[in-house]
Amino acid sequence: MNTDVFLIDGRAHSWRALCEHRRKQLEAVRKAQGTQGALFELHEDHRPEPERTAAGRYSEPGLLDWQQDGGRIP
Repeated sequence: MNTDVFLIDGRAHSWRALCEHRRKQLEAVRKAQGTQGALFELHEDHRPEPERTAAGRYSEPGLLDWQQDGGRIP
């Protein structure tokens, strides 16, 4: 028996044909969805990884953050 063919409920199915059919389905879905433009210009975020979220900024305060709080050391 060919390894490209498998049996389900006594019917033979081609794996390659199944994959090709699925690729066509996914392509049709992508074309139907279209794209939505941005409402404003997008900029690259160059901050270090922990500083990109509020939780990250809270859990890992920066070296000079204490100076912005009026010189108080946390």
